[in-house]
Amino acid sequence: MFPKEATWNISFAGCGFLGVYHIGVASCLREHAPFLVANATHIYGASAGALTATALVTGACLGEAGANIIEVSKEARKRFLGPLHPSFNLVKTIRGCLLKTLPADSHERASGRLGISLTRVSDGENVIISHFGSKDELIQANVCSTFIPVYCGLIPPALQGVRYVDGGISDNLPLYELKNTITVSPFSGESDICPQDSSTNIHELRFTNTSIQFNLRNLYRLSKALFPPEPTVLREMCKQGYRDGLRFLRRNGLLNRPNPLLALPPARPRAPEDEDVEEARGATERAPAEGPLQPPLEDHILEHLPARLNEALLEACIEPKDLLTAFSNMLPVRLATAMMVPYTLPLESAVSFTIRLLEWLPDVPEDIRWMKEQTGSICQYLVMRAKRKLGSHLPSRLSEQVELRRAQSLPSVQLSCATYSEALPSWMRTSLSLGDALAKWEECQRQLLLGLFCTNVAFPPDALRMRAPASPAPAPPQLPPGSPPC
Repeated sequence: MFPKEATWNISFAGCGFLGVYHIGVASCLREHAPFLVANATHIYGASAGALTATALVTGACLGEAGANIIEVSKEARKRFLGPLHPSFNLVKTIRGCLLKTLPADSHERASGRLGISLTRVSDGENVIISHFGSKDELIQANVCSTFIPVYCGLIPPALQGVRYVDGGISDNLPLYELKNTITVSPFSGESDICPQDSSTNIHELRFTNTSIQFNLRNLYRLSKALFPPEPTVLREMCKQGYRDGLRFLRRNGLLNRPNPLLALPPARPRAPEDEDVEEARGATERAPAEGPLQPPLEDHILEHLPARLNEALLEACIEPKDLLTAFSNMLPVRLATAMMVPYTLPLESAVSFTIRLLEWLPDVPEDIRWMKEQTGSICQYLVMRAKRKLGSHLPSRLSEQVELRRAQSLPSVQLSCATYSEALPSWMRTSLSLGDALAKWEECQRQLLLGLFCTNVAFPPDALRMRAPASPAPAPPQLPPGSPPC
């Protein structure tokens, strides 16, 4: 709902290629409720939402921004692996689009009003950057906020000497908890401006402060956030954002009206009868407002985007119709291209790797220093963890061994000094010098060694006598048959 306080904020959620939805919402707010944008205290954004927030604050052309999103999605869809193809450099593409779209004084307009959500690599904490010294610094902040690890690269970009990654990892909807923040999200849920899906499922997912309802349409949107759909689908998403923005303005009575905060009369104490009259008037005004969501007079607004935005999106969606494009879209050519992928992909990967390596050369010393520091910190963490585990296990093991030795040892007997002296060998008691003791010790060692090789075996006296072999015993005499035994 629209905050009734004197100040309010606008926050755009991160959503990948679905950021074209934010373009539709921002275009609606700029056209039908410009005071919401002009008088907003801060406009926040994370990831793709940061790009829309930057365009909205700096006064950039939203039509060109939406066309850039569609062009980037078309460029990603040309390749076999989509955005994961080695030759597709999303960071470089975003930087080029921002350099072309943002005005020269964009950093001056954005400082103090624009808030970009970032995730610090060192500790994973969320950081909101709102002051920018130059246009390049503003562009670098947007690049850091849209950098998804592994998806965009392995080495995160740096801003003012600190490494950052996608702000949606730590806070995808900045300052959503404040009541005076208007939240915008392309996923149906509890955001102020979001799609209204006809689903009865009451379960939702909270992804870093973003409400996402469990339904099939949201699953489809999530699948298309990092892998873009057809350009026509993105254009429809932009239209849907425009419609949802209009719904929000109409629900809060802000459609085509001047700034409500400037039009308020001076505050005065109200009598009870005045309150009753205003309640009755409010009930009368709410009755038609709660009717159909799309009055007939606004059908043309809901069906058509602003001319400038619609023209830019149409131009971006149109496929080139030259001879080469028609030839490459033929089915035999597409089949042959798919069959040649195992041979062309390594070559394209090698070429793109060489190009990226050449572009990376100016930043090699700094990046290598950072990787060395990270490797050292990881090793230190592993060593400390191993020490902690060993420190927790060793005392218990030692105590168990000590108890086992005590149980296996003989009971101790209290002996006096005289008893100790009697227990010692006589040569140790009589020796008066250390040299004599060492000599006796060496003699004992020699005797022990000789005893190891000498074995006394005692044989009986008749053990070595030769004995004659025993003769077989005589057989008993044979008795004639029929005679009785003796």
